[in-house]
Amino acid sequence: MSATVDLHTIHTYQFPTRIRFGSGARTELPHVLSSLGIQRPLVVTDRDVAQLPWFASIMELLADFNPAVFSQIWGNPVVSQVESGLAVWRRHAADGIVAIGGGAPVDVAKAIALMVNHPGHLFEYEDGNPNARPINQPIPPIVAIPTTAGTGSEVGRSAVISDDQTHEKKIVFDPKLLPCVVLADPDLTLGLPSKITAATGMDALTHLVEAYLAKGFHPICDGIALEGISLVAQHLVDCVQFAQRLAAGGTLSDREIDAHLLARSGMLNASMMGAIAFQKGLGVTHSCAHALSTVCDLHHGLANGVMLAAAMRFNLPTSPDRFLRMARLVNLQATDGQAFIDWIETLRDTVAIPATLTKLGIPKDTIDRLVEVALRDGCHLLNPRPVSRSDFYAIFQDAFGS
Repeated sequence: MSATVDLHTIHTYQFPTRIRFGSGARTELPHVLSSLGIQRPLVVTDRDVAQLPWFASIMELLADFNPAVFSQIWGNPVVSQVESGLAVWRRHAADGIVAIGGGAPVDVAKAIALMVNHPGHLFEYEDGNPNARPINQPIPPIVAIPTTAGTGSEVGRSAVISDDQTHEKKIVFDPKLLPCVVLADPDLTLGLPSKITAATGMDALTHLVEAYLAKGFHPICDGIALEGISLVAQHLVDCVQFAQRLAAGGTLSDREIDAHLLARSGMLNASMMGAIAFQKGLGVTHSCAHALSTVCDLHHGLANGVMLAAAMRFNLPTSPDRFLRMARLVNLQATDGQAFIDWIETLRDTVAIPATLTKLGIPKDTIDRLVEVALRDGCHLLNPRPVSRSDFYAIFQDAFGS
């Protein structure tokens, strides 16, 4: 992001979601709801966001509406949270959804919206299931207000929801799940703790890298992915360091406040760009991360951050030219793709993401289960290099540090 950008101007993007981006964009919520004809919104958020002071200020914006709040969301979202939210929707007789938060509440909001007019169980609509029910009924409008810079779910066409018992992730996909409007306000990310900033930032980076490497021809997504990688390289470390200073009780000068907003704006854009780009596809990192979330209930962004370097070492021989192009985004003097993997490892260490699964406390005896779940995950099917069972073992062993 150019340092000359006016951070206090609200910009409009459309890919195809209408995105209002800029400091204070959240204040446009009443106008957006009115334009969509929403009078009784269901506000879907997580239990931590619901306790933040600025959440109360957003609810004050809804004084002329009749809102209900569903905030019983935490961790990796599960079906029971969707069902509970749907019950609140029905009791309130809601006519639209405002999703506020990171990937979990936005995904739950999409799943609630889907089930409003569709019968049966949510997983009967799983993407890729040859016997899936059709998504052919109206879906109520969703307005999304992201509060993290990682999943980019606010501009995505899918919801990722886990089974309560097995923790296995299922993907529900349809273009109609796209929010109608996104109010992308970097102000809401300024107070994110450094650990969440780092994990979500590595999630965004993983989306961008895997989208660029994914099989298939999609130069529009490729271009978006490359610019997004550049934004992460420019801004993630600054975001984490500002968060660390604030957590330690430090104060920021006016100039540093502007720099912090610039960095957060860059990462919020990078996050949305990652989700837009990965409509091209993802790859083996995500299959491994989904397995870690299923087996070990690990935060998705953190799982991606730990797995990314090992997965890219596996991919490098297949895509040396693409790796070199990414390397030159972060180091103009790079002469080979290994420089990009070296940069990933340096970035990971700088933002305090554990270098190995062992350092993260993942037991080595989970590897058989991790491989089985990763093999079933569909993301690796678009990886640039085919991934066999033995390959998954090797990638996980690399990530364990052995």
